Amino acid sequence: MSAPTERRYSVALAGLREAQKPGDGVPAYTRWVNRRLARFVAAAAYTVGVSPNGVTGISALLSAAGLALVVAVPPEPAVGLWVALLLAVGYVLDSADGQVARLGRRGSPAGEWLDHVVDAIRTPAMHLAVLVGLSALSGIPTWPLVIALLYCLVSVGQFMSQILSEKLSGAAVPSTEVAGLRQSWVLLPTDTGVLCLAFVLWGWPPLFIAAYTALFALNAIHTAVSMRRKYTRLVALTVTAQPRREAELS
Repeated sequence: MSAPTERRYSVALAGLREAQKPGDGVPAYTRWVNRRLARFVAAAAYTVGVSPNGVTGISALLSAAGLALVVAVPPEPAVGLWVALLLAVGYVLDSADGQVARLGRRGSPAGEWLDHVVDAIRTPAMHLAVLVGLSALSGIPTWPLVIALLYCLVSVGQFMSQILSEKLSGAAVPSTEVAGLRQSWVLLPTDTGVLCLAFVLWGWPPLFIAAYTALFALNAIHTAVSMRRKYTRLVALTVTAQPRREAELS
C-alpha cells in the first residue's frame, strides 16, 4: 500500500478500536477472536472501498463454498481444513460488514436486513450440509442424521428467539462486566466460530460426529434455558406495561 493508503488504513483501524459493540456476555471466540480479526478486515475493506453489503456478499460466498465441500467432496483431513477455514473466514467477514458500515456511517435498514437474511440462511444450511454429507457415507448410522436435523431446528429456533426478544423488549439484557466475562466462557460451545472450527474433524467422521453431538447437546440445553428466560422477561414486560395502558385509556 502507498503511504496515504497506509495512513488511511491506520486511521480506520484506530477508529474501529474505539467504536466496538459491548462484549459483555458475547461467546468467547466471537468476542476475543472473531471481532478482533474482523477489525483488520473491516479497515482493509473500508480503505479499498468495499461496501458493507459487498463484505456481506463475500462472507456468504465463502460460507457457501465451505458447505459445498461438505456436501460434494468425500471427507478427508485436507477437506476438513478447507471447510473450517472457509467457514471461519466467512464468519469473520460476517462480523466485519457491520464494522465497515459503522466506520463509513453507511448503516441502513436495508443493510441490516441483508445481514440478517444471510445469517438466517447460513444458520440452518450448516446443519443441512452435515445431514447431506453424512448421509452420503457408507456405514453411518441413522442417529447422527437425526442429530443434524435436530441441531438445525435448535439453531433456527435460537436465532429467531434472540432476534424477536430484542425487537419485542426493545433492548438486550444488561449484564455486569464480571458476569459478562463468565458468561462469555460459559457460552463458548454455542459460539458459531466453534462450530466452524469443529469441521477440522470432518476428515475423521467418528470424531466429527462425537464433537458435533456434544455441541448439539450443549446448544439444546442453552436454547431451552435461554428461551424460558426470554419468555419470562417478556411476560414481565407485559405485566408492567398493562397498568400504563389502562391509565392511558382511562
